[in-house]
Amino acid sequence: MIPLSRRELLRSASCGFGYLAMAGLAHQQAAADADAFKGPLQSRTPHFAPRAKRVIFLFMQGGPSHIDTFDHKPELSKIAETDDKIYASPFQFSRHGESGLEISELYPELAKHADDLCLLNGMHTDNPAHPQATIMLHTGSINFVRPSLGSWVTYGLGTDNQDLPGFVTINPPANLGGAQNYGSAFLPAAYQATEIKAGNTPISNIRAHMSTKEQRQQIDLIQSMNQNLLNKQQSNPELNGVIESFELAFRMQTSVPEMVDIRNETEATKQQYGIGEKATDGFGKQCLMARRLAEAGVRFIEISHRGWDQHKDLSKKLPANCLATDRPIAALLQDLKERGMLDETLVVWGGEFGRQPEIQNGDGRGHNHRGYTMWMAGGGIRGGQRYGETDPTGRIAIENKVHTHDLHATILHLLGLDHEKLTYRYSGRDFRLTDVYGNVVKEILS
Repeated sequence: MIPLSRRELLRSASCGFGYLAMAGLAHQQAAADADAFKGPLQSRTPHFAPRAKRVIFLFMQGGPSHIDTFDHKPELSKIAETDDKIYASPFQFSRHGESGLEISELYPELAKHADDLCLLNGMHTDNPAHPQATIMLHTGSINFVRPSLGSWVTYGLGTDNQDLPGFVTINPPANLGGAQNYGSAFLPAAYQATEIKAGNTPISNIRAHMSTKEQRQQIDLIQSMNQNLLNKQQSNPELNGVIESFELAFRMQTSVPEMVDIRNETEATKQQYGIGEKATDGFGKQCLMARRLAEAGVRFIEISHRGWDQHKDLSKKLPANCLATDRPIAALLQDLKERGMLDETLVVWGGEFGRQPEIQNGDGRGHNHRGYTMWMAGGGIRGGQRYGETDPTGRIAIENKVHTHDLHATILHLLGLDHEKLTYRYSGRDFRLTDVYGNVVKEILS
């Protein structure tokens, strides 16, 4: 086997399940323990009783301004009176729900779900640059290529629907690390994400060019040769990955298009998500797809919204971002709740970092990785609370700080996985998502 370069590995991962077999040859070099499973995507028992069965991660690419959305800093107005470098938020905050959670006027629909939200106001990470912070959020590492969060979750739990991938990413970031943000790195390739686009052709490399019967015959011939080779070698994790990838790809040809086709949803549901309206149509479709995939048994679903890097024109661009996402996210939470799914679905919202309190370019904010906000709702989370705090300007997390490693450890914990025990043997070492760090934030659990 000719080894692939790192760039080729990432490119093969980004091509979707159509190239799972090729990626499998490259990614499965350390899958000695894969034979213990009946199949890489078989549903598996967690370490302990889970509070959530699945994750929907809402990634706001670019770094949303926490001090204009979910971290109210009334002191900024007073400070700005004597310090012209400080930019007080131009948006009003008010209390919502029985909990009285303070949320910006930019999220009026989401604010109706205040009692479901846990605001993590003390988030911090390691790097203020977009590519590094984005990769850190997704993989827990900046310096090395590591499996993504979704890949670790799928590796640990498998999926509840063998006709669907365990990990799906909808409209992922094309840059800022690209496929590394949803790749499986040294984990078997079956655990990398299947990429879906919210458009007329949502999935690449899925269209068959022959009848189902002919394709089945072709795959059976290839699989028989693969199996004969596997019988001779007795143990070959790379070949196991090839066999599984062909079978999954064949099953997905009919199951995945059906799952992402929202045309059969009621008009009332589409309207609830803002589908058909210019501002909310794109992200509304992503949120509705996410609900459909979650309901069908997909373990980890990520959807993305770009354009939150507001170094200028924040007073215009931030409201536009919030308008595009507010109604769809509120609809997703309500839809999950009405279907009895919110209690077992962990919803996570956030970007790679936040913004600075200082003014930039007349009407903007710079990057801030030392203090910002993410929020969680649903499976196992005690809603209606804010955990953590930044200083009076929102610049630095000072109380109940939550690092990216802590966030990852907590997500795994809610899924019934011990982040210290979820390991994979590679290159002579047991690797894990949180490396040698991470603490479960037990105070936010229900």
